[in-house]
Amino acid sequence: MMSAEGVAPAGAVGGGARRKPAERRAQIVEAARGVILREGLGATRLRDIAGEAGVSVGTVTYHFESVAQILNEVVVLETARFYSSIIEAVDAEPDPVAGVRMLIEPLFAATDASDEHWRLWSDYWTAVARKPAVAEEYVERIRVWEACLTRTLRRGAGGVFPSLAVGDASELALKLAAYSDGVATQLAQKAPGLTSELALEWMWVFVEHETGARCA
Repeated sequence: MMSAEGVAPAGAVGGGARRKPAERRAQIVEAARGVILREGLGATRLRDIAGEAGVSVGTVTYHFESVAQILNEVVVLETARFYSSIIEAVDAEPDPVAGVRMLIEPLFAATDASDEHWRLWSDYWTAVARKPAVAEEYVERIRVWEACLTRTLRRGAGGVFPSLAVGDASELALKLAAYSDGVATQLAQKAPGLTSELALEWMWVFVEHETGARCA
């Protein structure tokens, strides 16, 4: 038998093996990511996540109050996986123009990782649009790309970005985030005629218009 905490008797194996709470939460979040990608958020239920994780529904509800709470953790996990190494490299890059390119190019790469990334974000935006409070405590943890872009734009403001004032960097970062989100969503939905190459071309035109720097 398994307790609500997901602790099984000694010698148990698989999903019911004894794990620390943090490990169990991570196991559930990883399982939820797989289910959401496969079925979509709207069709995902706690029992689906429990089955994917190999634990009881009681174990899932012991650690999380709802699918929405689990989704928040899935997005935090996805953000860390997708952006951490990129942001580290950009912050170490002395050329702000190169830094902006490094931030934008991976968003439109024709890879499974990029496709999965935008599918998860699309589901997340839908959930947040219905219940904005869902994202309130997670804002700083999931807007790391935008924060890094703000830092990078500030470093080049008035220099390699001649049309940009330092005080306008955060606003432009938000604009670029909004624009890239929209373009990437259309790309993920296989909009007719839209390719990764064209999406990047649009992004460079936008960046050049706003900063005065040629990025393409």
